[in-house]
Amino acid sequence: MLQNEIEECKEAIALISGVNTKKCMVCGKCSATCPNYDSMEYHPHQFVQMVENGDIEPLLQSKSIYACLSCFACLERCPRQVEPVKIIEAVRHLVEGQRGPHHLDPVQVPEHLDDEMPQQAIVSAFRKYKR
Repeated sequence: MLQNEIEECKEAIALISGVNTKKCMVCGKCSATCPNYDSMEYHPHQFVQMVENGDIEPLLQSKSIYACLSCFACLERCPRQVEPVKIIEAVRHLVEGQRGPHHLDPVQVPEHLDDEMPQQAIVSAFRKYKR
């Protein structure tokens, strides 16, 4: 990515999320409380720092943006109220915006279901992939 593209992405993420990444003191409490920590390539505090440092391209290609449960546990533990979940959601929003609308058609849902899947996962999938 070119420097101006990185800056545009940083601005878009800041605008979408409303989060000031400069507030993060990299204590890692957000990541320590993340229930899906083991499934994430980049953890909540890393998202915040990577956006702050302009290292956005790996985030745009990461599967971690889909592993976030949007449970806000990271916010509850953050001593500075940085809201990493909003950063992750903003990055996901950028990626999905580049891909275009409607990546999950309701007709496709049954092929992705199993008996163990909670209903919340289905609703969350529509929220994440239907925009």
